[in-house]
Amino acid sequence: MSTPPTDLTYRNPVLDADWSDPDVTRVGDDFYLTASSFGRVPGLPLLHSRDLVNWTLVGHALQRLEPESEFGVPRHDCGVWAPSLRHHDDRFWIFWGDPDQGIFQVNAPEIRGPWTRPLLVKAGKGLIDPCPLWDEETGEAYLVHAWARSRSGVKNRLTGHRMHPHGTELLDEGKVIVDADRIPGWFTLEGPKLYRHDGWFWILAPAGGVETGWQGAFRSRDFFGPYEEKVVLEQRDTDVNGPHQGGWVRTPSGEDWFLHFQQRGAYGRVVHLQPMRWGPAGDTSRSSEGGSGSGSGGGWPVIGDNGAPVAEHRRPDLPAQPAAAPATDDDFPGGRHGRQWQWTANPHDGWATQHSADGLRLTCVRTADAHDLRKLPNVLTQRLPGAPCTVEVELRLDSVEPGARAGLAVLGDAYTWIGLQRGTDGTAHLVHRFAETVAESERDAGHPRLAPEGRVRLRIEAGAGARCRFSYDTGDGFRPSGQTFAATPWRWVGALLGLAALAPTGQGHAGTATFTQFRISPA
Repeated sequence: MSTPPTDLTYRNPVLDADWSDPDVTRVGDDFYLTASSFGRVPGLPLLHSRDLVNWTLVGHALQRLEPESEFGVPRHDCGVWAPSLRHHDDRFWIFWGDPDQGIFQVNAPEIRGPWTRPLLVKAGKGLIDPCPLWDEETGEAYLVHAWARSRSGVKNRLTGHRMHPHGTELLDEGKVIVDADRIPGWFTLEGPKLYRHDGWFWILAPAGGVETGWQGAFRSRDFFGPYEEKVVLEQRDTDVNGPHQGGWVRTPSGEDWFLHFQQRGAYGRVVHLQPMRWGPAGDTSRSSEGGSGSGSGGGWPVIGDNGAPVAEHRRPDLPAQPAAAPATDDDFPGGRHGRQWQWTANPHDGWATQHSADGLRLTCVRTADAHDLRKLPNVLTQRLPGAPCTVEVELRLDSVEPGARAGLAVLGDAYTWIGLQRGTDGTAHLVHRFAETVAESERDAGHPRLAPEGRVRLRIEAGAGARCRFSYDTGDGFRPSGQTFAATPWRWVGALLGLAALAPTGQGHAGTATFTQFRISPA
């Protein structure tokens, strides 16, 4: 049994949910983090901390995905991949790669905005994981990015550019500055983060794939290389598989820390905090160009416990902060949902109605895809917690449209949902349905039952391994429904909790459904 953390220590993960591909920066006494948001809207989540352990969600930098025509329907694994967050010239900057379009940038004077509209800095297929660097000593600016083989036919290499200091354009055609095909045993090099330290250009970049990979460090006296490389974090005999891809940050007192992810199946990519220090001068390595490293100058970063991830560690030397985590619960005051919720595509006006009371009033959107929640843009989602928990929400189906339905879902490549559906005779039924990964439509997961008042309390008990048990209360206590469902991720996105309201195709407004008292509690 693990030992709980003390006031002097913390335990990993510090963000126990799918905050994929994190990057971090510090401004004064404040730390800020962003992460991949893929096809969900709003995108580019913005998290804040004062101690690197307790984080809160303060907003999003991207209100809609562009072009609008591409993201009017769900594209779960597309959109915003592996952003980089930097602070330069009194502005926050985020660069990210859309694998189908190219490298984008937004910036803002404050973390809460206003953020600029996305600017396409480099167009092209398969351009991913960009990171800028403004060299404060020379005034030069640079950008490095990786490649997605699925779109470009190329991977396992990093391309570098000179960039205009305004961050608006690249100044050359680019050059491959690290070709990992030349490094024995290295594959799927990606996710580079670019820094300047001790007279070197540093690239911290993962390799080996999200499930089983490692964290590499590369250094060169010249941005365009040649670079030496070294593995600086790997699983070893811990249970933290594939520890990699994240960002380095330094505290005001000079401590160094590294935030990275661990892939955990249906839970997605949870975030760990590792201590970091710089090794002594004279460390040696092999050059990524095939020669021997010079070993001159300062040493290499040492992450975790001499290169292995830590489960528990002394807290950063920062002022003590109250326990905090990104919000999950929601009463939906005035019909508005909290920052933790994202739509599965660009939203339309009228999907949610504001009103004077508490509760999320969703329109039962008419759709030809009522048989498959994975195809619907009007599903409101949040991350599935990485620890066992109980999820509850109350639902009232106000629509009298035959076939109108609403409910609570666990959404992924396979999915299941439980909720209410209006019958042709006007009665409301409790329904529980699921769809397998390869299925094109859903079928019953539990026996339909009458819900005379058109109201129900829904519950999901998510246990170890994201195994979910469903139950409902129509007024006489909770009753179980269906078989245990093992939540599944999409290819790059963890499983999601979702609220949805829909109706069959037809004419006119199909009515609404109201969700109240959404709660997630530890199991």
